[in-house]
Formats: sequence, C-alpha cells, structure tokens
Amino acid sequence: MPNVSKHILVIRLSAMGDVAMTVPVLRALLQQYPEVRITVLTRAFFGPFFRDLPNVKVFPAEVKGKHKGVFGLYKLSKELKNLGIDAIADLHNVLRSNILKVLLSAIPCIQIYKGRAEKKALITGKKFTKLKTTHQRYADVFEALGYKLDVSNPIFPEKKVLNEKLKTFLGKGSKKHIGIAPFAAHEGKMYPLDVMKTVVKTLSKAYNIVLFGGGEKEIQILNDLEYSFTNVINIAGKLTLDEELDVISNLDVMLSMDSGNAHIAAMLGVKVITIWGVTHPFAGFAPFNQPDDYMLLTDREQFPLIPTSVYGNIYPEHYKEASRSISPETIIEKIRFLV
Repeated sequence: MPNVSKHILVIRLSAMGDVAMTVPVLRALLQQYPEVRITVLTRAFFGPFFRDLPNVKVFPAEVKGKHKGVFGLYKLSKELKNLGIDAIADLHNVLRSNILKVLLSAIPCIQIYKGRAEKKALITGKKFTKLKTTHQRYADVFEALGYKLDVSNPIFPEKKVLNEKLKTFLGKGSKKHIGIAPFAAHEGKMYPLDVMKTVVKTLSKAYNIVLFGGGEKEIQILNDLEYSFTNVINIAGKLTLDEELDVISNLDVMLSMDSGNAHIAAMLGVKVITIWGVTHPFAGFAPFNQPDDYMLLTDREQFPLIPTSVYGNIYPEHYKEASRSISPETIIEKIRFLV
C-alpha cells in the first residue's frame, strides 16, 4: 500500500459527460483503495452521479454565484482549506482550476494531461490514430498521486428498484426497455431526426422506448415522437436527475449520440450504442467499458475530414448530416442483437 494521501480533492466542474466519466474511475479507486476519502468539487446539479460511491462527498462549486470570479475562487479556496485535504486531482485543468491550484499551493496537485497536441494532429488529419481514453487520463492523475489504478475490470451498481411512479416511465408488460437520447450539444453530432424517427417507429413495435433530452425545443420534438407511436414514453423534463438515473439503470440498452447520456448510462453499467457524426471515438471520449462495435461510425470515405473537431463544434456545412451515412437498419439490427 503506497504511503500517500488519504483525502483527495477531485476537481471536475463541467460538462455533464466529462463529469459522468469520472465516476467509473473513482469507483475503481475506492474499490482498490478503500481507505481513501474523496471530495468532488463540481456543480451541485451533478451530485447524484456520485450517490453510490462510498467515502465520497460533493462540494458544490457555485461558479455563477458566490464563487464567481477571482474573489469568488479565493473564497472557495478558503472553504476548501478547512476540509483537511491532502492532495488535489485536477481532472479539468482549466483557468478556474489553475487559479485554485495557485490559491491552494500548499497542497500537492496533479493535473490531467489532455493531450491537446495529439488531438490537434487527429482532427487536422496528420495522424489518424486511437488516442488514450479520457478515463485513462483521469486514472493517470491518480497514479501520479501514488494510486495505480486498473479500470479494465469494473464493477457496477445494481439496478435500482423503481417506485410505482418510475415504473410508469418504463412502459407496461415484459418488453425490453430501450433508451434513446437523440440530441447533442452540436448539430453535427446528431443523427438526422427524420431517420431517427424511422428508428423509433420500428423499435417501438417490439420494445418499450424511453426518450431522453432537455430544453423546451427538444422536449417538444420528443413529445411529438411520443404521440406518434405506441410504446414510446418521453421522460424529458418530468423527473429529477436522481429519478432519471434510476430509470436509466433499468434500461436494457441506451442509444445515444456522442453526448452526456451515453456516459451516464455507461457509468451505470448499461449497454450503450453510440452514433458518431463529425466526432470520432479515437479522440478518447468513447463511453466507458463499451466494445468498439457498439460505436456506429460515419463513413469516412464519404467524409474524410472526420473527426472535424474534438467536441463537434466545428465542421464544414455539408458535414452537418454526415451521420446519415449510417443506415437506420444498421442501428436497429445492432439493438436487436444486443437485446
């Protein structure tokens, strides 16, 4: 057992998918080093992600409130000093966390190496090669703190027992439950909605479909899908994050874009099929513990510039619907095979 710190501050403030990706790594850390205590500095909204992890507390960062700006971060640093932290694992490595690193300079800190040069070479076409996963980059931070981690044999929490309210969101009967999260932060990462509608229509004949999303525009689209077909339920905007996690844990498969819902389902041990548009899993953001053949990729012979960016926010206009090159039949058959 290494002679290292026992109380680690983990910094990962956003985004949803990146925060969810910390969970399997922290679970492995606590399984392999049960004496460790962890405080996760993140947005309060993400607190439920860590609910099943022993020895973990969430410290909410109010970056739009009392912790806003340099003076707010100074106040935050004073609050964190009172926690008795032995070391800092900065899994974000952005301006805010760098300022905190300076303000907490008396505490040893290891920051994630994001591999920006490697990722630039990937998206500029100089070197099309599979990069280290974000999960492994997180694990490397803990190894640098003295905790060598093996994330290759994960143990996941049991499915949650659903109350009567949540059972209604999974549909009736003994049909398998397929989650579908058709949205992403950028349009180039999304499967075109007209062909996604074909996927939903076909699958709803044999399975219960649970739709995920957020925001008024997305909810309206999902409502339209719910009203168009039987065995389709839209839960967007109807549940707390805790309740959504309970529902997701009971899915047989989640179909998602390269987006947060993929990582949430994966952290719970659910099978995840992902559709990749202008991004690519080689950049390191594949969902945790999912086989390569669960990742359905856009045809690079038609769209050779893929990945056009790491996050899917930059792409040529005619690449917007690049994922249309993945046929609905391919998606449907993959789901049928898995369930």
